Amino acid sequence: MRNQKAVHIFATDQFRNLKNKKVRKLKLQVQITLDGFISGSNGETDWMPPVWDEAFRKYEYDLAETSDTLLMGRKMSEEFLNHWEHIAANQPGSEWHSFAQKMVDIPKIVFSESIASMKGKNVHVENGNVTTIVHQLKRNMGKDILVYGGATFASTLIKEKLVDELYLFVNPVIIGTGKTIFAMTERMQKFMFVSSKYFECGVIVLVYKTNTEV
Repeated sequence: MRNQKAVHIFATDQFRNLKNKKVRKLKLQVQITLDGFISGSNGETDWMPPVWDEAFRKYEYDLAETSDTLLMGRKMSEEFLNHWEHIAANQPGSEWHSFAQKMVDIPKIVFSESIASMKGKNVHVENGNVTTIVHQLKRNMGKDILVYGGATFASTLIKEKLVDELYLFVNPVIIGTGKTIFAMTERMQKFMFVSSKYFECGVIVLVYKTNTEV
């Protein structure tokens, strides 16, 4: 009887721990135009402000600090990795140096159907099913999960309803045509407004979360 009671208490504690376990959130952060594009048709981003103000840089760094895993698609990964590793290694006086070092140090997962490995620091390539892997990552212990893109990868995450928080960095520009992160969306998805913040460089950050987070 005593052993049965001990087993019951252990099972109850295990259930309580699972119930109270915090699921990691997936945060999608994108630079976007007023007409809803994250780049030009050929990947152009020359419409972004040439200079970011200090408050903007701090906001982006603080957001990155809430996460300990970075996900991205293969198409944007090579340029992303080269850019931040170059700044971290060669530009110690850059205003972006601390952020660049953060991007180098954070574990990064690149999703690809065509390659098995990629040159870069703290980079792992995944060839498996995106939905399955993201759900597993959310159940793991740790901080939240951050995504910067690219367009196709972000579209897949939205389509599969894997995004918990959406950070839209809205730039005061219209480009007429380009790449969007909503191209694969087949059904209506409702988000709830969380906050907004304006920066001197002209960017407004709009934050939304899914209704399941209410």
